Order: sequence, then C-alpha cells, then structure tokens
Amino acid sequence: MTDASEPVHLSRPVARRIALAAQGFARPRPELPGTRDVQRVVDTVGIVQIDSVNVVVRSQYLPFFSRLGPYDRGLVDRARDVAPRRVVEYWAHEASLVPPSTWPLLDFRMRRARSDAWGGMQRVARDHPEIVAAVLAEVAARGPLTSRELEAALAHDLPRDRDQWGWNWSLVKNALEHLFWSGEVSSSGRTQQFERRYAVPARVLPPRWRTEALDPAARPGDEEAFRRLIEISARAHGVGTEQCLRDYFRLKPEQARPAIESLVDDGTLVPATIEGWHRPAYLHREARRPRRVRARALLSPFDSLVWQRDRTRAVFGFDFRLEIYVPEPQRVHGYYVLPFLLGDQLVARVDLKSDRAAGVLRVRRTTWEDGRGDVDDVRELHEELALMAGWLGLRDVGA
Repeated sequence: MTDASEPVHLSRPVARRIALAAQGFARPRPELPGTRDVQRVVDTVGIVQIDSVNVVVRSQYLPFFSRLGPYDRGLVDRARDVAPRRVVEYWAHEASLVPPSTWPLLDFRMRRARSDAWGGMQRVARDHPEIVAAVLAEVAARGPLTSRELEAALAHDLPRDRDQWGWNWSLVKNALEHLFWSGEVSSSGRTQQFERRYAVPARVLPPRWRTEALDPAARPGDEEAFRRLIEISARAHGVGTEQCLRDYFRLKPEQARPAIESLVDDGTLVPATIEGWHRPAYLHREARRPRRVRARALLSPFDSLVWQRDRTRAVFGFDFRLEIYVPEPQRVHGYYVLPFLLGDQLVARVDLKSDRAAGVLRVRRTTWEDGRGDVDDVRELHEELALMAGWLGLRDVGA
C-alpha cells in the first residue's frame, strides 16, 4: 500500500464504537419510524440480507427493528415492491436487498453466471438454452411472475413435448435462477409465501438507474465497480481489515486489494492498527468516533454487524456462529439465536421463536457472556423482548 504516514492506532473500545456507529447503532431510535428512517438504515448498512427462515420473523425485517425499534414492516415491503423501488434484490452478500444504485456495480457477478452460479443453473444454461430463452421470453411478456405462475403460463403457451423438449419444471426454476443471477431477470418483490416475483429489470429498476443498469456498455468497469463496492463496505464498517471489507460483497482478494489501495491513495481509507488485532486495518475517513454508545438491540443472526465472524470475535470478544444447520444434540446456544447488544457490548445470546398460535414470543434459552446477566442486564433484555413481542403482534413473552 502507498502510504506516507504512520497508521492510526485505535484501542479496541474505540474500534468497537466506530463499528457500531457505522452500522447505525449510535443514533437514538425515532419515536415514530417512517419511510425516511427505513431509507436511512438502507443508506447506512448498504446491504440487508434476506433469509427464508421465519422462526421469529423474516430476517430482512430485523435489522430495521434493531436500529429503529417498532416500525411498520410494510415500509420495507413497499421499498422493495412498489415503484419507484428504494431497494432491489440480488446476490450481494448472500441473497440481499441493495439500493438500485448498487445493482449495476454487480455486473461482474452477472457476467460470470455461467461459471460461478450453482450447478443446476450452470447445467440448464449449458444444456438447455432453449428453455432459458423460453423462460426469458415469458417473463418479458407476462412478468411479474412467480415460478409457479411461470410454469402454468409455459404449460399453456408451450405444452411440453417430452420427446422434443425433454424438460421439467425443476429445469424451469433453474433457468429462472440462472437469469436472475445473470441480471437478465430481476425480482419485483416477494409474495406472502416468500416467492420471488420475477420481472425483467426494465420493470423493476427506477427510471434514474435504468440507463446505467440496462445498457452493459454504460455500467462501470470492473475496477471502478470494485472501488465503489469497497467504499460502501468501508463506510458501513467504519474500520475493518481487508477480509472485512471484501466479505461484505463477497469479493475475491484480487478484486478487493487494488480497490483498497486506490482508496488509500486518495485518502478515503486511512491505514490503522487496532489493539489485539493481528492484521492491518483501514479506517474510513468519515467514520464517526462516538465517546459512548447507548444501544440496545436484539440482532438478526444475519445482521451485517456480525457477518464476519473473525471481526465479531476481535471487536466484541463474541464468538458467534449459526447453529441452524447444526444437529440439535450438538447445538450449544440454540436454533435461532439473536445476539443481544447492550451499550457497546454483545452481552448475551437469545434463542427465540414466535409462537403465533399462542401469541407468545418464546425465549427458549438465554446465554449470558461471562460477567454479564445481572439484574440491570436482565431488565434491559426483558424490556427489549417485550418491545419485540409487541412489534410482532404477540401478546406476551414466555418460555
């Protein structure tokens, strides 16, 4: 890296507060969160991960609750589903909601759909181009459509001749997902059953972004795209290592390193060292350094604050991993565990479930970090659980 000055040295508590401020946790929650507040969260974090697990609530709603408190979830749905959209869906970190301005920056991923997408998508693109073409034509003519609606439309328009086509509906779904990965098809939103509603990008992206997004020649080149993605990541981190910055958008080292170097050269990123970290770090020049953070939040296990596990361990001393896919006898903390943020520390793990039939937010297990769990901590957690239960339309909190 080209740098004429000594790196900035940050203590671990300062780095922790910078990280929390960058993720929007240094602001007080608004009294009546509205559209502007939801937009502010999107602008702050840059990516909101989507996940289908609905044990508490769909994951994309939780980061907004964690930062805003009780809000109307319909605001997120409208931002995603109603033109002019404030967020669109694509593979950013994982399946994610991103601002429309970010979508064309991921063109490098779209162009590599044939080689980087999962096996079924690659096979259908390679072995059944006629199916891919038929699916794209149907979405362009009739979209938005769910995969089930598309299958019904194709059955009407192109009745299956097994001898000629040799296709089945799993191939149609894979064709849809290939087209989504390649950017030829987008999502105009989700149904109540969490099904994507596929449409061509011209029907999804707001007018101000369509030229850049729809004309491949107008999209930023890879070098500029990587630079802008790393800058978004750095702003959302406040301070982080190369691994932190590139993991945000799942960039490879060879994609991220020149971008980081460029941002250091122009002063956007400042080299830093952090107490207890063993890797070089980078501080965004506009990162806030609050003297105190008074946050209180239950975090989605897919919250961007805790995506990068090494960072979570280094900054918060909190060793966090998902146990959803761990066999039940081997789970340590539970199935759907939400970290509990209090002040500037992650102080507990809470395994939650929305028992909608009984109207109860079930607390299946709470595990406090060493030295935490006193009367005040327990009171704060109970208040946050009660707030969440009310937001979810549940009457009570119970075991």
